[in-house]
Amino acid sequence: MSKPRYSVFHVLMQKFAASKPGSWFFARTLHHFDRFTLAITGGRTTLSTVLAGLPEVMVTTIGAKSKLPRTLPLVYIRADADPRAFALIASNFGQRHNPAWYYNLKAHPTATCVLDGQTGEYVARQATGEEYDKYWQGAVDAYFGYALYLRRAGGRHIPIMIMSPKPTQIN
Repeated sequence: MSKPRYSVFHVLMQKFAASKPGSWFFARTLHHFDRFTLAITGGRTTLSTVLAGLPEVMVTTIGAKSKLPRTLPLVYIRADADPRAFALIASNFGQRHNPAWYYNLKAHPTATCVLDGQTGEYVARQATGEEYDKYWQGAVDAYFGYALYLRRAGGRHIPIMIMSPKPTQIN
């Protein structure tokens, strides 16, 4: 995984987002801002991408309990080995609990994702072992805030979900 290059503005925004007050603020508001930004840009970008330069994917999961569709923008990490797959880091801004989308994917692993303007069906599985280590390092290389989130998570293991394109069935 190659390390991305960011502008000075992006680095400053990432530092604020990784800070305790920034994480607190963005955990409670960013999804609202991202939805608004997506609406006014016709689905082309999110506020997170504009401000911090982080790549985002729109993920629609099925609620673990409600069984209702839930759509939100999430930062993703690409793998060098399989350019069609990507990883979602369940850091939840360093909070002491996993994000709801993680439990949704555990209960219903098929999700609809809009990535680089392309909509597709993906299947989630949890990364383990060396694969986890590889994606975690890629995540920290892409955004140093993940290392801070891990410290603030209070010993919580931060899951990583690997999203692979759903195989197409030919009848």
